[in-house]
Amino acid sequence: MAQCVQSVQEFLQDAFVPLVAALCSDEAERLTRRNGLSFAELVKPFCRLTSEVHMRDPNNQLHIIKNLKIAVNNIITHPPQPGAIRKLLNDVVSVSQPAEGLVANVITAGDYDLNISATTPWFESYRESFLQSMPASDHEFLNHYVACMLVVSSSEPEPVEQFLKLSQEQHRIQHSSDYLYPKWFIPNTLKYYVLLHDVSAGEEQRADSIYEEMKQRYGTQGCYLLKINSRVSNRGVDEQIPDPWSQYLQKNSIQNQESYEDGPYTVISNKSADHLISDGLDIDIRDGLSNNFKAHPLQLDHPSDTSGTLDGTDFIKTTPSLHESKKSSSGTPHGACLTLTDHDRIRQFIQEFTFRGLLPHIEKTIRQLNDQLISRKGLSRSLFSATKKWFGGGKVPEKSINELKNTSGLLYPPEAPELQIRKMADLCFLVQHYELAYSCYHTAKKDFLNDQAMFYAAGALEMAAVSAFLQPGAPRPYPAHYMDTAIQTYRDICKNMVLAERCVLLSAEILKSQSKYSEAAALLIRLTSEDSDLRSALLLEQAAHCFINMKSPMVRKFAFHMILAGHRFSKAGQKKHALRCYCQAMQVYKGKGWSLAEDHINFTIGRQSFTLRQLDNAVSAFRHILINDSKQPAAQQGAFLREYLYVYKNVTQLSPDGPLPQLPLPYINSSATRVFFGHNRRPAEGEKQAATHISLDQEYDSESSQQWKELEEQVVAVANKGIIPSNFQPTQYCLNSYSDNSRFPLAVVEEPITVEVAFRNPLKVPLLLTDLSLLWKFQPKDFNVKHNEETKELGVCGSDVIGAEVIAEFLINSEETKMARLKLFPHQTGELHILGVVYNLGTIQGSTALDGLDPSIGMQTGKLVSNGLSVRGRQDLEIQGPRLNNTKEEKTSIKYGPDRRLDPIITEEMPLLEVFFINFPTGLLCGEIRKAYVEFVNVSKCPLTALKVVSKHPEFFTFGGNTAILTPLSPSASENCSAYKTVVTDSTSLHTALLSSASSGDFGVGTGSQPEVIHVPLLDSVLLPGASVQLPMWLRGPDEEGVHEINFLFYYESIRKHSKMCHRVLRHTAVICTSRSLNVRATVSRSNALEDEEGRGDNMLVFVDVENINTSETGVKEFHVVQVSSNSKHWKLQKSVKVSEDKDTKLASRERAKLCFKAVRCKSFDETYTFADIVFGNEQIISSASPCADFFFRSLSSQLKRAHVQSNTHASQAAAKQSFEAVRLIQKCSEVDLNIVVLWKAYVVEDSKQLILEGQHHVALHTIGKEAFSFPQKLEQPEMVLLKFFRPENTPAPTRPTPEQLSNLIKTSLRYPESFNHSFHQKSLCLVPVTLLLSNCSQADVDVIIDLRHKTTSPEALEVHGSFTWLGQTQYKLQLKSQEVYSLQLKACFVHTGVYNLGTPRVFAKLADQVTLFETSQQNSMPALIIINNI
Repeated sequence: MAQCVQSVQEFLQDAFVPLVAALCSDEAERLTRRNGLSFAELVKPFCRLTSEVHMRDPNNQLHIIKNLKIAVNNIITHPPQPGAIRKLLNDVVSVSQPAEGLVANVITAGDYDLNISATTPWFESYRESFLQSMPASDHEFLNHYVACMLVVSSSEPEPVEQFLKLSQEQHRIQHSSDYLYPKWFIPNTLKYYVLLHDVSAGEEQRADSIYEEMKQRYGTQGCYLLKINSRVSNRGVDEQIPDPWSQYLQKNSIQNQESYEDGPYTVISNKSADHLISDGLDIDIRDGLSNNFKAHPLQLDHPSDTSGTLDGTDFIKTTPSLHESKKSSSGTPHGACLTLTDHDRIRQFIQEFTFRGLLPHIEKTIRQLNDQLISRKGLSRSLFSATKKWFGGGKVPEKSINELKNTSGLLYPPEAPELQIRKMADLCFLVQHYELAYSCYHTAKKDFLNDQAMFYAAGALEMAAVSAFLQPGAPRPYPAHYMDTAIQTYRDICKNMVLAERCVLLSAEILKSQSKYSEAAALLIRLTSEDSDLRSALLLEQAAHCFINMKSPMVRKFAFHMILAGHRFSKAGQKKHALRCYCQAMQVYKGKGWSLAEDHINFTIGRQSFTLRQLDNAVSAFRHILINDSKQPAAQQGAFLREYLYVYKNVTQLSPDGPLPQLPLPYINSSATRVFFGHNRRPAEGEKQAATHISLDQEYDSESSQQWKELEEQVVAVANKGIIPSNFQPTQYCLNSYSDNSRFPLAVVEEPITVEVAFRNPLKVPLLLTDLSLLWKFQPKDFNVKHNEETKELGVCGSDVIGAEVIAEFLINSEETKMARLKLFPHQTGELHILGVVYNLGTIQGSTALDGLDPSIGMQTGKLVSNGLSVRGRQDLEIQGPRLNNTKEEKTSIKYGPDRRLDPIITEEMPLLEVFFINFPTGLLCGEIRKAYVEFVNVSKCPLTALKVVSKHPEFFTFGGNTAILTPLSPSASENCSAYKTVVTDSTSLHTALLSSASSGDFGVGTGSQPEVIHVPLLDSVLLPGASVQLPMWLRGPDEEGVHEINFLFYYESIRKHSKMCHRVLRHTAVICTSRSLNVRATVSRSNALEDEEGRGDNMLVFVDVENINTSETGVKEFHVVQVSSNSKHWKLQKSVKVSEDKDTKLASRERAKLCFKAVRCKSFDETYTFADIVFGNEQIISSASPCADFFFRSLSSQLKRAHVQSNTHASQAAAKQSFEAVRLIQKCSEVDLNIVVLWKAYVVEDSKQLILEGQHHVALHTIGKEAFSFPQKLEQPEMVLLKFFRPENTPAPTRPTPEQLSNLIKTSLRYPESFNHSFHQKSLCLVPVTLLLSNCSQADVDVIIDLRHKTTSPEALEVHGSFTWLGQTQYKLQLKSQEVYSLQLKACFVHTGVYNLGTPRVFAKLADQVTLFETSQQNSMPALIIINNI
């Protein structure tokens, strides 16, 4: 139990005090009323004696009484009704609340630190009022009146007569059968005559004379003259007189509220254990004295309320009136006519009454009773029982035990000897003679039990236990079992819960004083029952305090019983106490994983707080239920949510102009917030397909975002003459948790900002958000003005500055995560800060039916929500930046960088480009050429310029060349509407090259520029506001089959230069699926013919191998090779070496064709490429025009780029050596710079229609004899071999060319007759003229040595070829100029017929300016056979 103000001894003594009745005349009552008090109230503060009192016990031993208190009450002739008592107790408890600012008691138990109120004043008030309001009973005498004061005023005409009247009235009340109430201790009640004299108004002489007369009549011991009202009423500047009545009468206003309205009396409850006191008489009493006794102040006003069942809600309504009456009663001063002398006189009066009247009377009565009992003790038991039979006329015959239990035992008449023992015991107890009291109670207990008078026995047991405890020196232990038996008897046999409760209150206090908390708790819990919620609540609360005050505190039991107490308080209508209990219990359950218990407590706290208008607490409690991951079923969660919304609505109505509250639902995942700058992409319209750009529907891909960044850096570098500016910031249209948000993002005025907020509904019921929009703050700034000091803060309002989109309804289903996209439209430059979201939170009527439905049912939800509750509030978006981890300090501490995605800077107007692709294909054959159109639209109000496009795959597309002649405006009207520029050819030019030339600069592929960055050919390089332009765009299917993602980045600038934003970009990703078409391989080899038709040297043979590798699924019927073109700076195709007579080369599936061409060297200009077309069909495709040349140059540049990367690694080491140049010269001899373009048509059957597709493949020939391919070769993975460890050696770069390369330095050719006829009979020697042609293939002068002395020594050669000799000079030294062809005349001498190999001359060559480097034999690869015939 909680701590009490009184000690247990004081409590028990004050629980039972001698009762004195007061009977006043009307005039006497009027005198006391001048002080706002009745006579009983007037004496109340002075009823405790300040000094010790002595009296003698029956054995004539002196007995000391300390701290004695008496109770003076008005006579009330009707017992109080139970319902009225319940109401009184309810009011007492509800008024008594914990003091504001009271320091709570902190108890630490294990993991718990609990703040608990150390005292429970409401329980003490309840206990006092309960004990005072107990009706008198026949089985005990403690609540019976011992004496009666008769009070008369000295101002009455005949005071003595009045005393006589009052005396007769008292006698009538006590002895007449009309009055069963109140109860009197003994028939001969002490009457004490009090003459009340008003000093200020009355005559003192008359009072004295009357008093003298009284003394003669009643004796000095039996009367008293009390002088009051010494103060004059018109008291001017008065001294402050203490008011001892206020502490007693403050609580009494509880009863006053109804008595003043409905009747003359009220009940006064008092901390001192008084009985029921009336408020005295009103001045206008109608029925004189008898009216005094008509009604009890606890009488209920309405007969229908006699049951005493009170609805909890009534208490809330009455509480304000209680406080009002409390204020009014405490405001009126008490004792206004009394001085301090009067106070002393009253105190003296009570002392005199007690010393001279009451205690002698009690002493005499005890002695008489004792004498009676002693005289009876001598009789035998049987005789004693016989006398009981003689004197106990009303005694009920004995019955069986069961019957006794049912009838609560016997009823004794008042004169029964057993009751006389009990009467003596009670009197001894009242005057603190506990030893004698105990022995009497013990004796009475035995007698009662023998008679099976259980009701009487229980009373004797109860008081015996208390007496035993209160005995000084504690001769015997407290007999708790006596109390247990008494409680059980009262409760189970007698069905008297009031007396059982009194036993529990007394015993629990005693057990607590002995630190037997466990037993006390068990006792308190035992008496909780359904018949009284208030009693159960108070006892459970005290039991909880017992558990927490134990040696090892039982925290969870404390909390559990606090919850039970709170529940019962709530049922009893004690909302404040219920709330307090739940709050104290919450300390134990909070954060320990008892989620359902927490929910229940929070819900109850919320409800009680709301009822008590503690709205902030209510909101907080309901908020807790909703934000923790609730394990409640959907219906319960829905109920919680509705309660929360209802409470919140009430809160907001109280302060409609206050700041918007923070709402707990739905959850917002702030880090998942995405911000998108710009308009949404337009959907495709028919053949028009908008650029994919970027949108919130695309998922973030770090790899692709890095690619876009590199592309932007490339194009920015080109736009800024090769240098990336220091303030360059990659354009980020969509910001999320992966992007770099360390800088303030840039947004453009008049362009929307879309914020995607991730909402999550943790509940199992759907949530409906209405009027959802963003909350922002804006600082206007003009970025063109240097000093801009004045900034104004703007809040939610101000749509002229920032327009905000409002989503009317946004439904989030149960446990769903859903994104809301909210837009802002900035109309002014400046700094914007997006703070959070603002919305109405509501639920749906009949939400279970909607659960799981498609959220697109907007109209239906609109109808449903109109019946539901909703509250307006906000949630802030607070995003934590990335953890910093760069410096040592950052690594050792936890620091986070800024995340500025919600703080965009609004810059001035910029142009805005939209790009549309018309007839853009999704599937192509490898190498296929397709023509599409691109439309550029400027949708802003500013002109745009410097439009460029950058891509990692420039070979995929072209906008055509720079000159109008080279770019056909539309497909020519020739056969099949070809994408190429074509010319009809005549039959004579078939298989012969048609020449043209072009420069790479015409097609945007310069040597210095980046081939990836392409300028878009706009008219005047400007696109005006609102203007649109369509440009042709040719596409070529990539050479590898599969799905290709090709990224285009369009770059453009404003004509006006801006401080914040320099350029803008637009992204497009084209997805092309390519399927296999042709596979082209080519090789080049030197022709043995040294001269061509024109007499020039250096010609080669080009072999082209074309294979159809297309699979039939694509519907391609066959391929036609319609033209083979060459383009090179140094070589050109001259003619086709006819293989068959077919005009066209057709290839069905899996067929191959081999084509052979003759190539010759052409005159070279610096940067001009010679294009040679060999046509197989009727039309020549001009390969030097767009798009053929474009794709050739693009593929060439991408190949050069790849080769450049590879060659750089080798070249660096040997660059320092002079010999490198010589090696290069020799290597160049075997290098060819010849590119072959194979142009083809494919016949496709699609939907029973024949389409003709066209395309081109490129093969770049670099080295003689080395095969080249049209598609990149995949390197085969080498087989796994054992790992070898070796020491790396510095291997120098090869300073010698390979023999193969050297053999290409000089080209030799022998010219001779294939057969020669000679008559060996006429002439034995046969001389044959042979010409040796030498051709210098290099760009430098070459020294050549020809040695004819060489013999073939191998035996195989001797067998096959006969021996011959060269005549004449056998060694020649020559110098051949660059590209020179030299002819040397030789003679071969044969001696007999046969077949001879003339290829025996050895040729040695070296570069002219080198000493002996690289000298090697130039061997002819083919044998030169001659047949010598004899005629």
